[in-house]
Amino acid sequence: MSDPVFGTHRRTFITVALASAAWPWAQAQMPKTIRLIVPFPPGGSTDILARAIAPKLALALGATVVVDNRGGAGGSIGAGEAAKAAPDGSVLLMGHIGTLAVNPSIYPRLSYDPVKSFTPVAWVARVPNVLVVGADSPIQNFKQLIDAARARPGGLTHSSGGNGSAAHITFEYLKQKTKTFMLHIPYRGTGPSVVDVIGGRVDATFTGSPAVIPHIKDGRLRALAVSSPQRLPSLPDVPTVAESGYTGFEADQWYGIVAPAGMSPALVSLLNTEINKALALPDVAQQLATEGATPTPTTPKAFGELIVREIPRWAEVVRISNMKAP
Repeated sequence: MSDPVFGTHRRTFITVALASAAWPWAQAQMPKTIRLIVPFPPGGSTDILARAIAPKLALALGATVVVDNRGGAGGSIGAGEAAKAAPDGSVLLMGHIGTLAVNPSIYPRLSYDPVKSFTPVAWVARVPNVLVVGADSPIQNFKQLIDAARARPGGLTHSSGGNGSAAHITFEYLKQKTKTFMLHIPYRGTGPSVVDVIGGRVDATFTGSPAVIPHIKDGRLRALAVSSPQRLPSLPDVPTVAESGYTGFEADQWYGIVAPAGMSPALVSLLNTEINKALALPDVAQQLATEGATPTPTTPKAFGELIVREIPRWAEVVRISNMKAP
């Protein structure tokens, strides 16, 4: 009788061996210019992570990797453009929780299907969200924010990178858990939404740590809580929402690279391997850690399973909040 465990391992070995054997062919087929679409303006978490990976991928593949910011509609414009491209490696998308898991519940006529329109390539990072207010805000901690929101329903505002963006849905999730109401102010990208919190024109935002940690460190933003189950090493004095009285709260963002549907397994394997190698480089790991991001090197299959799993989870938050596309 054959050993089922050995059989599984043997099949895995054969799959890896075949993919490895195809790498010279895949390397030869890779375009000399690769466009990595970031479906948001510069300055946000998606953009920061893409720019950390792009030069390493370019060096490994002997290609030019151009980060192309295509913002609008909660990332749907850039994602839709990527979905229509040829699956030859010339166009990749730095997707994230909003574009790949939330948008299907918000945009009834979405121009792409996050599962059918893309080939998962690599899960890049998990990024906790950080709840922040401006440094000049009278709100000093998480409890004061919630108390103020309860005292003046709709009197406080929160920003995001757009309707349906990760920051939007994270704050809606927070409002549902805390039974509060704060007015949502959408922007065209995370960068502008953070700038207006710094300037005091918006009360708070709950967005990815890479976009806010530099401003926390330089004293322009005050951190009130983080969305992860554990505190961030880069912000050891900032409590989690769970610690602040809402047990089980977890709303980290995640980011990963996808290609248009139909990309060959050899190209997917090559890109996945080189992206995972880039994530293991000390300077990239250090850059991500400084920004509060955790590298998540894994298989294309595991990344695809994450996307499928997250879609119904956030669909429920969208339904309860009655979140609508603009």
